[in-house]
Amino acid sequence: MRATKVVACKSTISRIVKCLLILYGIWPDTSCIMFCKVFWSISLTIIQFWHYQYLLAHFYSNDIFDLMDCLSTFVGYFKLLIKIIVFWWNQQIFNQILRTMAEDWRDCENNDIEMRKVISKAKMSHYVSNAIITLHTVAVLFYGINIILTDVDITDRTIEIPHIFRIELPFDIKTQSMYTFVLIIELIQLIMSSWGMGVINALLVALTLHVGGQIDILHCWLTELEFAKSADIHRINVIKIIQKHQKIIYFTENIETLYTFIALLQFVSNVMMICILGFLVITALDNPNATEKLMRSFSYYSVTNLEAFIFCYAGEYLINKSKVIGYAAYDSAWYDMEPKDRRILLLIILRSQKQLTLTIGKLMDLSLQRFTSIMNSAGSYISVLMAMQ
Repeated sequence: MRATKVVACKSTISRIVKCLLILYGIWPDTSCIMFCKVFWSISLTIIQFWHYQYLLAHFYSNDIFDLMDCLSTFVGYFKLLIKIIVFWWNQQIFNQILRTMAEDWRDCENNDIEMRKVISKAKMSHYVSNAIITLHTVAVLFYGINIILTDVDITDRTIEIPHIFRIELPFDIKTQSMYTFVLIIELIQLIMSSWGMGVINALLVALTLHVGGQIDILHCWLTELEFAKSADIHRINVIKIIQKHQKIIYFTENIETLYTFIALLQFVSNVMMICILGFLVITALDNPNATEKLMRSFSYYSVTNLEAFIFCYAGEYLINKSKVIGYAAYDSAWYDMEPKDRRILLLIILRSQKQLTLTIGKLMDLSLQRFTSIMNSAGSYISVLMAMQ
Protein backbone atom coordinates (compact mmCIF):
# COMPACT_ATOMS: atom_id res chain seq x y z
CA MET A 1 0.00 0.00 0.00
CA ARG A 2 2.82 2.41 0.88
CA ALA A 3 4.63 1.69 -2.39
CA THR A 4 1.52 2.67 -4.33
CA LYS A 5 1.33 5.98 -2.48
CA VAL A 6 5.00 6.70 -3.12
CA VAL A 7 4.49 6.18 -6.84
CA ALA A 8 1.47 8.48 -6.77
CA CYS A 9 3.32 11.28 -4.91
CA LYS A 10 7.01 11.47 -5.68
CA SER A 11 7.44 15.15 -4.93
CA THR A 12 5.82 17.98 -3.03
CA ILE A 13 5.83 19.93 -6.32
CA SER A 14 2.89 18.82 -8.44
CA ARG A 15 3.19 17.77 -12.08
CA ILE A 16 1.28 20.81 -13.36
CA VAL A 17 3.62 23.16 -11.47
CA LYS A 18 6.64 21.37 -12.90
CA CYS A 19 5.25 21.60 -16.46
CA LEU A 20 4.60 25.33 -16.09
CA LEU A 21 8.06 25.90 -14.63
CA ILE A 22 9.48 24.13 -17.70
CA LEU A 23 7.33 26.39 -19.90
CA TYR A 24 8.85 29.47 -18.28
CA GLY A 25 12.44 28.21 -18.47
CA ILE A 26 12.78 27.88 -14.70
CA TRP A 27 12.97 24.10 -14.21
CA PRO A 28 16.61 22.95 -14.58
CA ASP A 29 18.07 20.39 -16.98
CA THR A 30 15.47 20.75 -19.73
CA SER A 31 16.36 20.90 -23.41
CA CYS A 32 14.09 23.86 -24.19
CA ILE A 33 15.15 26.11 -21.31
CA MET A 34 17.04 28.62 -23.48
CA PHE A 35 14.23 28.81 -26.05
CA CYS A 36 11.68 29.47 -23.28
CA LYS A 37 13.82 32.22 -21.78
CA VAL A 38 14.22 33.96 -25.13
CA PHE A 39 10.53 33.56 -26.00
CA TRP A 40 9.23 35.04 -22.74
CA SER A 41 11.82 37.81 -22.65
CA ILE A 42 10.87 38.98 -26.14
CA SER A 43 7.10 38.43 -25.91
CA LEU A 44 6.66 40.14 -22.53
CA THR A 45 8.87 43.05 -23.59
CA ILE A 46 6.81 43.53 -26.78
CA ILE A 47 3.53 43.44 -24.85
CA GLN A 48 4.90 45.97 -22.36
CA PHE A 49 5.88 48.23 -25.26
CA TRP A 50 2.38 47.97 -26.80
CA HIS A 51 0.86 48.86 -23.43
CA TYR A 52 3.18 51.85 -23.23
CA GLN A 53 2.12 52.92 -26.72
CA TYR A 54 -1.54 52.74 -25.67
CA LEU A 55 -0.86 54.83 -22.57
CA LEU A 56 0.86 57.49 -24.69
CA ALA A 57 -1.88 57.51 -27.31
CA HIS A 58 -4.74 57.74 -24.77
CA PHE A 59 -3.10 59.77 -22.02
CA TYR A 60 -5.47 62.70 -22.55
CA SER A 61 -8.50 60.53 -23.25
CA ASN A 62 -11.78 61.15 -21.48
CA ASP A 63 -12.26 57.41 -20.81
CA ILE A 64 -10.33 57.15 -17.58
CA PHE A 65 -11.50 53.55 -17.05
CA ASP A 66 -9.67 52.26 -20.14
CA LEU A 67 -6.56 54.21 -19.21
CA MET A 68 -6.45 52.78 -15.68
CA ASP A 69 -7.30 49.33 -17.00
CA CYS A 70 -4.28 49.55 -19.30
CA LEU A 71 -2.11 50.72 -16.40
CA SER A 72 -3.20 47.77 -14.24
CA THR A 73 -2.33 45.19 -16.92
CA PHE A 74 0.92 47.04 -17.60
CA VAL A 75 1.88 46.69 -13.93
CA GLY A 76 0.79 43.03 -13.97
CA TYR A 77 2.96 42.12 -16.97
CA PHE A 78 5.90 44.06 -15.56
CA LYS A 79 5.55 42.15 -12.29
CA LEU A 80 5.50 38.81 -14.13
CA LEU A 81 8.61 39.70 -16.15
CA ILE A 82 10.57 40.69 -13.03
CA LYS A 83 9.52 37.53 -11.16
CA ILE A 84 10.70 35.30 -14.00
CA ILE A 85 14.00 37.18 -14.24
CA VAL A 86 14.51 36.78 -10.46
CA PHE A 87 14.12 33.01 -10.82
CA TRP A 88 16.50 32.92 -13.78
CA TRP A 89 19.02 34.98 -11.82
CA ASN A 90 18.77 32.69 -8.77
CA GLN A 91 18.78 29.46 -10.76
CA GLN A 92 21.53 27.89 -8.63
CA ILE A 93 19.55 28.52 -5.45
CA PHE A 94 16.45 26.95 -6.97
CA ASN A 95 18.50 23.95 -8.12
CA GLN A 96 19.81 23.53 -4.55
CA ILE A 97 16.23 23.66 -3.23
CA LEU A 98 15.18 20.89 -5.62
CA ARG A 99 18.19 18.75 -4.66
CA THR A 100 17.41 19.15 -0.97
CA MET A 101 13.77 18.17 -1.55
CA ALA A 102 14.85 15.06 -3.47
CA GLU A 103 17.20 14.09 -0.63
CA ASP A 104 14.43 14.55 1.94
CA TRP A 105 12.14 12.24 -0.01
CA ARG A 106 14.86 9.60 -0.32
CA ASP A 107 15.54 9.77 3.42
CA CYS A 108 11.88 9.01 4.15
CA GLU A 109 11.59 5.94 1.92
CA ASN A 110 12.41 3.42 4.67
CA ASN A 111 10.11 4.84 7.33
CA ASP A 112 6.33 4.52 7.01
CA ILE A 113 5.52 7.30 9.48
CA GLU A 114 7.83 9.81 7.84
CA MET A 115 6.59 8.85 4.39
CA ARG A 116 2.97 9.38 5.43
CA LYS A 117 3.82 12.86 6.66
CA VAL A 118 5.56 13.98 3.47
CA ILE A 119 2.86 12.40 1.31
CA SER A 120 0.20 14.23 3.31
CA LYS A 121 1.96 17.55 2.65
CA ALA A 122 2.47 16.63 -1.01
CA LYS A 123 -1.23 15.91 -1.51
CA MET A 124 -2.16 19.19 0.11
CA SER A 125 0.35 20.97 -2.11
CA HIS A 126 -1.09 19.35 -5.24
CA TYR A 127 -4.65 20.33 -4.31
CA VAL A 128 -3.68 23.93 -3.58
CA SER A 129 -1.59 24.19 -6.77
CA ASN A 130 -4.46 22.93 -8.92
CA ALA A 131 -6.85 25.36 -7.21
CA ILE A 132 -4.50 28.32 -7.79
CA ILE A 133 -3.99 27.54 -11.48
CA THR A 134 -7.73 26.96 -11.96
CA LEU A 135 -8.61 30.25 -10.27
CA HIS A 136 -6.15 32.16 -12.45
CA THR A 137 -7.65 30.56 -15.55
CA VAL A 138 -11.21 31.40 -14.51
CA ALA A 139 -10.19 34.98 -13.67
CA VAL A 140 -8.75 35.45 -17.16
CA LEU A 141 -11.90 34.04 -18.77
CA PHE A 142 -14.06 36.45 -16.77
CA TYR A 143 -11.67 39.25 -17.69
CA GLY A 144 -11.82 38.69 -21.45
CA ILE A 145 -14.93 36.69 -22.30
CA ASN A 146 -17.15 39.72 -22.87
CA ILE A 147 -14.74 41.12 -25.45
CA ILE A 148 -14.74 37.84 -27.36
CA LEU A 149 -18.53 37.54 -27.30
CA THR A 150 -19.08 41.15 -28.41
CA ASP A 151 -20.17 41.53 -32.03
CA VAL A 152 -17.78 44.17 -33.38
CA ASP A 153 -18.17 45.69 -36.83
CA ILE A 154 -14.62 45.87 -38.18
CA THR A 155 -15.69 48.06 -41.12
CA ASP A 156 -16.89 50.82 -38.77
CA ARG A 157 -13.92 53.18 -38.56
CA THR A 158 -15.69 55.53 -36.14
CA ILE A 159 -15.20 53.18 -33.19
CA GLU A 160 -12.09 51.91 -31.50
CA ILE A 161 -11.74 48.15 -31.94
CA PRO A 162 -11.82 46.56 -28.47
CA HIS A 163 -9.10 44.15 -27.34
CA ILE A 164 -8.90 41.85 -24.33
CA PHE A 165 -6.23 44.07 -22.82
CA ARG A 166 -5.49 47.67 -23.75
CA ILE A 167 -2.68 47.68 -26.30
CA GLU A 168 -1.75 49.67 -29.39
CA LEU A 169 -1.02 47.18 -32.19
CA PRO A 170 1.48 48.19 -34.89
CA PHE A 171 -0.84 46.97 -37.69
CA ASP A 172 -4.44 47.50 -38.80
CA ILE A 173 -7.12 44.81 -38.48
CA LYS A 174 -9.11 44.78 -41.72
CA THR A 175 -11.16 41.55 -41.64
CA GLN A 176 -13.39 39.82 -39.14
CA SER A 177 -11.37 36.60 -39.30
CA MET A 178 -8.17 38.49 -38.59
CA TYR A 179 -9.82 40.21 -35.61
CA THR A 180 -11.01 36.86 -34.24
CA PHE A 181 -7.52 35.41 -34.66
CA VAL A 182 -5.94 38.34 -32.80
CA LEU A 183 -8.44 37.98 -29.93
CA ILE A 184 -7.71 34.26 -29.62
CA ILE A 185 -3.96 34.92 -29.51
CA GLU A 186 -4.50 37.61 -26.89
CA LEU A 187 -6.61 35.26 -24.76
CA ILE A 188 -4.07 32.43 -25.00
CA GLN A 189 -1.23 34.79 -24.16
CA LEU A 190 -3.14 36.24 -21.20
CA ILE A 191 -3.98 32.77 -19.86
CA MET A 192 -0.35 31.64 -20.13
CA SER A 193 0.85 34.83 -18.41
CA SER A 194 -1.74 34.33 -15.67
CA TRP A 195 -0.46 30.79 -15.22
CA GLY A 196 3.02 32.27 -14.76
CA MET A 197 1.78 34.43 -11.90
CA GLY A 198 -0.06 31.46 -10.40
CA VAL A 199 2.75 28.93 -10.69
CA ILE A 200 5.20 31.12 -8.75
CA ASN A 201 2.64 31.38 -5.95
CA ALA A 202 1.90 27.64 -6.11
CA LEU A 203 5.62 26.88 -5.91
CA LEU A 204 5.90 28.98 -2.74
CA VAL A 205 3.04 26.98 -1.21
CA ALA A 206 4.75 23.69 -2.17
CA LEU A 207 8.10 24.73 -0.69
CA THR A 208 6.47 25.97 2.51
CA LEU A 209 4.49 22.76 2.94
CA HIS A 210 7.67 20.75 2.36
CA VAL A 211 9.30 22.63 5.24
CA GLY A 212 6.22 21.87 7.34
CA GLY A 213 6.54 18.16 6.57
CA GLN A 214 10.21 18.13 7.59
CA ILE A 215 9.39 19.94 10.84
CA ASP A 216 6.72 17.29 11.55
CA ILE A 217 9.36 14.60 11.09
CA LEU A 218 11.72 16.48 13.43
CA HIS A 219 8.89 16.70 15.95
CA CYS A 220 8.52 12.90 15.83
CA TRP A 221 12.25 12.42 16.41
CA LEU A 222 12.17 14.71 19.43
CA THR A 223 9.18 12.83 20.81
CA GLU A 224 10.95 9.48 20.39
CA LEU A 225 14.13 10.54 22.22
CA GLU A 226 12.94 8.96 25.47
CA PHE A 227 12.67 5.52 23.83
CA ALA A 228 16.38 5.19 23.03
CA LYS A 229 17.75 1.93 24.45
CA SER A 230 21.31 3.09 25.16
CA ALA A 231 23.30 6.26 25.65
CA ASP A 232 25.11 5.81 22.32
CA ILE A 233 21.86 5.44 20.39
CA HIS A 234 20.48 8.42 22.27
CA ARG A 235 23.50 10.54 21.31
CA ILE A 236 23.22 9.48 17.66
CA ASN A 237 19.56 10.47 17.65
CA VAL A 238 20.38 13.89 19.14
CA ILE A 239 23.03 14.47 16.44
CA LYS A 240 20.55 13.43 13.78
CA ILE A 241 17.99 15.89 15.16
CA ILE A 242 20.51 18.74 15.09
CA GLN A 243 21.50 17.95 11.50
CA LYS A 244 17.85 17.83 10.43
CA HIS A 245 17.13 21.13 12.18
CA GLN A 246 20.10 22.77 10.50
CA LYS A 247 19.01 21.42 7.12
CA ILE A 248 15.52 22.88 7.62
CA ILE A 249 17.06 26.25 8.49
CA TYR A 250 19.25 26.26 5.35
CA PHE A 251 16.30 25.21 3.20
CA THR A 252 14.15 28.04 4.58
CA GLU A 253 16.97 30.54 4.04
CA ASN A 254 17.14 29.49 0.38
CA ILE A 255 13.39 30.04 0.02
CA GLU A 256 13.82 33.44 1.67
CA THR A 257 16.64 34.37 -0.73
CA LEU A 258 14.56 33.26 -3.71
CA TYR A 259 11.37 35.04 -2.71
CA THR A 260 12.33 38.09 -0.65
CA PHE A 261 12.69 40.46 -3.63
CA ILE A 262 9.63 38.91 -5.26
CA ALA A 263 7.67 39.58 -2.06
CA LEU A 264 8.85 43.21 -2.04
CA LEU A 265 7.80 43.61 -5.67
CA GLN A 266 4.55 41.81 -4.91
CA PHE A 267 3.50 44.13 -2.11
CA VAL A 268 4.60 47.37 -3.73
CA SER A 269 2.74 46.45 -6.91
CA ASN A 270 -0.24 45.10 -4.97
CA VAL A 271 -0.72 48.42 -3.20
CA MET A 272 -0.70 50.10 -6.61
CA MET A 273 -3.01 47.48 -8.11
CA ILE A 274 -5.51 47.65 -5.26
CA CYS A 275 -5.66 51.43 -5.55
CA ILE A 276 -6.08 51.27 -9.34
CA LEU A 277 -8.67 48.49 -9.21
CA GLY A 278 -10.54 50.21 -6.41
CA PHE A 279 -10.66 53.32 -8.58
CA LEU A 280 -11.92 51.24 -11.52
CA VAL A 281 -14.70 49.69 -9.42
CA ILE A 282 -15.90 53.09 -8.20
CA THR A 283 -15.79 54.70 -11.65
CA ALA A 284 -17.59 51.74 -13.21
CA LEU A 285 -20.67 52.05 -10.96
CA ASP A 286 -22.22 54.90 -12.98
CA ASN A 287 -21.13 53.49 -16.34
CA PRO A 288 -23.70 52.07 -18.80
CA ASN A 289 -21.47 48.96 -19.15
CA ALA A 290 -21.09 48.62 -15.40
CA THR A 291 -21.62 44.83 -15.26
CA GLU A 292 -18.95 44.10 -17.83
CA LYS A 293 -16.44 46.48 -16.29
CA LEU A 294 -17.11 45.31 -12.74
CA MET A 295 -16.62 41.69 -13.85
CA ARG A 296 -13.21 42.59 -15.34
CA SER A 297 -12.19 44.57 -12.26
CA PHE A 298 -13.34 42.04 -9.66
CA SER A 299 -11.66 39.10 -11.40
CA TYR A 300 -8.35 40.97 -11.44
CA TYR A 301 -8.91 42.26 -7.89
CA SER A 302 -9.54 38.75 -6.53
CA VAL A 303 -6.37 37.35 -8.07
CA THR A 304 -4.31 40.29 -6.78
CA ASN A 305 -5.59 39.77 -3.23
CA LEU A 306 -5.07 36.01 -3.50
CA GLU A 307 -1.39 36.55 -4.31
CA ALA A 308 -0.95 38.77 -1.27
CA PHE A 309 -2.75 36.24 0.94
CA ILE A 310 -0.62 33.32 -0.28
CA PHE A 311 2.63 35.13 0.52
CA CYS A 312 1.40 36.24 3.95
CA TYR A 313 -0.02 32.81 4.81
CA ALA A 314 3.25 31.11 3.81
CA GLY A 315 5.15 33.40 6.17
CA GLU A 316 2.63 32.83 8.98
CA TYR A 317 2.80 29.05 8.43
CA LEU A 318 6.59 29.00 8.80
CA ILE A 319 6.47 31.16 11.94
CA ASN A 320 3.96 28.85 13.62
CA LYS A 321 5.74 25.69 12.52
CA SER A 322 9.12 26.88 13.80
CA LYS A 323 7.61 27.36 17.26
CA VAL A 324 6.67 23.66 17.29
CA ILE A 325 10.35 22.66 17.33
CA GLY A 326 11.04 24.44 20.61
CA TYR A 327 7.86 23.12 22.20
CA ALA A 328 8.67 19.55 21.14
CA ALA A 329 12.22 19.80 22.51
CA TYR A 330 10.90 21.11 25.83
CA ASP A 331 8.24 18.37 26.01
CA SER A 332 10.80 15.61 25.41
CA ALA A 333 12.25 13.53 28.26
CA TRP A 334 15.18 15.90 28.82
CA TYR A 335 15.13 15.18 32.56
CA ASP A 336 16.27 11.59 31.88
CA MET A 337 19.23 12.68 29.73
CA GLU A 338 22.84 13.14 30.66
CA PRO A 339 23.89 16.75 31.40
CA LYS A 340 25.83 17.21 28.15
CA ASP A 341 22.82 15.95 26.12
CA ARG A 342 20.58 18.39 27.99
CA ARG A 343 22.84 21.24 26.96
CA ILE A 344 22.56 20.18 23.34
CA LEU A 345 18.78 20.10 23.63
CA LEU A 346 18.90 23.55 25.22
CA LEU A 347 20.73 24.83 22.15
CA ILE A 348 17.95 23.44 19.95
CA ILE A 349 15.36 25.27 22.04
CA LEU A 350 17.34 28.52 21.87
CA ARG A 351 17.83 28.23 18.10
CA SER A 352 14.13 27.53 17.53
CA GLN A 353 13.28 30.82 19.26
CA LYS A 354 14.72 32.57 16.19
CA GLN A 355 11.71 31.83 14.06
CA LEU A 356 11.77 30.71 10.45
CA THR A 357 10.39 33.62 8.47
CA LEU A 358 9.87 35.00 4.98
CA THR A 359 10.43 38.72 4.61
CA ILE A 360 9.41 41.54 2.29
CA GLY A 361 12.77 42.61 0.91
CA LYS A 362 14.45 41.98 4.31
CA LEU A 363 12.35 44.87 5.67
CA MET A 364 9.45 43.16 7.46
CA ASP A 365 8.12 39.66 8.07
CA LEU A 366 5.32 38.15 6.04
CA SER A 367 2.36 37.29 8.25
CA LEU A 368 -1.42 37.35 8.29
CA GLN A 369 -1.21 40.53 10.35
CA ARG A 370 0.61 42.13 7.40
CA PHE A 371 -2.15 40.98 5.05
CA THR A 372 -4.77 42.44 7.38
CA SER A 373 -3.04 45.82 7.37
CA ILE A 374 -2.96 45.82 3.56
CA MET A 375 -6.66 44.98 3.31
CA ASN A 376 -7.51 47.67 5.89
CA SER A 377 -5.60 50.22 3.82
CA ALA A 378 -7.40 49.09 0.67
CA GLY A 379 -10.78 49.30 2.40
CA SER A 380 -10.00 52.79 3.67
CA TYR A 381 -8.99 53.90 0.18
CA ILE A 382 -12.18 52.57 -1.41
CA SER A 383 -14.27 54.16 1.36
CA VAL A 384 -12.68 57.54 0.62
CA LEU A 385 -13.38 57.11 -3.09
CA MET A 386 -17.03 56.26 -2.44
CA ALA A 387 -17.38 59.30 -0.15
CA MET A 388 -15.91 61.53 -2.85
CA GLN A 389 -18.12 60.10 -5.60
